[in-house]
Amino acid sequence: MTNTYTHLRQSFDINTYLNEENICIEQQSQTINPIRIGVIGYGYWGPNLVRSFAEIPGAEVIAVSDFKLDRLAKVRSRYPSVKLTTNSQDLFADPRIDAIAIATPVSTHYDLALAALQVGKHVLVEKPMTVSSPQAMRLIDEAQKRNLVLMVDHTFVYTGAVRKMQELVATKAIGDVYYYDSVRVNLGLFQHDVNVIWDLAVHDLSIMDYVLPSQPYAVSATGMNHLPGEPENIAYLTLFFEHNLIAHIHVNWLAPVKVRRTLLGGSQKMICYDDLEPSEKIRVYDKGITVNGSPENVYQMLVGYRTGDMWAPKLDMTEALQTEALHFIHCIQSGDRPITDGEAGLRVVRILEAATQSIKQQGRLVELDLAEVAA
Repeated sequence: MTNTYTHLRQSFDINTYLNEENICIEQQSQTINPIRIGVIGYGYWGPNLVRSFAEIPGAEVIAVSDFKLDRLAKVRSRYPSVKLTTNSQDLFADPRIDAIAIATPVSTHYDLALAALQVGKHVLVEKPMTVSSPQAMRLIDEAQKRNLVLMVDHTFVYTGAVRKMQELVATKAIGDVYYYDSVRVNLGLFQHDVNVIWDLAVHDLSIMDYVLPSQPYAVSATGMNHLPGEPENIAYLTLFFEHNLIAHIHVNWLAPVKVRRTLLGGSQKMICYDDLEPSEKIRVYDKGITVNGSPENVYQMLVGYRTGDMWAPKLDMTEALQTEALHFIHCIQSGDRPITDGEAGLRVVRILEAATQSIKQQGRLVELDLAEVAA
């Protein structure tokens, strides 16, 4: 596997790239046959995928599969021309379908994605990519062997807010990054097949994978289950990076309020990202500290506090899922590698595995092989 992480860090302007890509797709949609999509799963996230692919140029939703008839009835009422089936094998066997979008429980991702790749169909799979890193590696190898697009639905990477954060970090606008601190809590939705870190922390891990300049070398996590027989519903993750960069993630299904707030601290400026803020999702603060004196003599060191202006940069307000869907179509048509490709999904799964291991050992530090994570 090639080093996609290095590829992403050698970043062309991602905002310019995505904007140009969308224009290109709109221009080509008049002359190129649309990419025909089949969607597996019409529960929580599937309807969003169907809507996005149905509305963008260059794509056409051919079929939807779900084992519940009442869900398929909803598809019929809104998209009467779409083929409906309770058997996902029908989508794999349909020669009209070019690509499969998978929005099912994570335990089913591997089997469905592998089956789609093996019959020559491109794949967009919901996060997290798989339940284990060996499964993720197998999907990556299969996609590479068949020259197919394998893309992971790390939707937040395609938001204007996260793309702006990546730009500010990549251009050193906030200086050296000191910390990433996130709170992602709400009341529900409780999952039965994965714990809260695989459901909620995966968002922050995908954001960090895209925004931060390096990968973590170790993870410590603690969590607790408050419902008998169910996975952990509250967890705290700490990730350690080189150069004194640290990240902390708090996730909780049992909170009285919904919070989606991230702080990104740098040596020159600091960012507050509030995903629930309707307009100014990103605020950049010209705040920090200055240190005078000799670091060898702590008693002579003077810490000064710098307080400057706050500004809210203009963001691209295009719906993230629409941008992501357009990107998936473009990658199929052009052969470009997705920003959130299989290797990005693999890096996130490896961290989730390490965090799960740490929780089982009450927060013991679990080291990550940097060469393996970046590969």
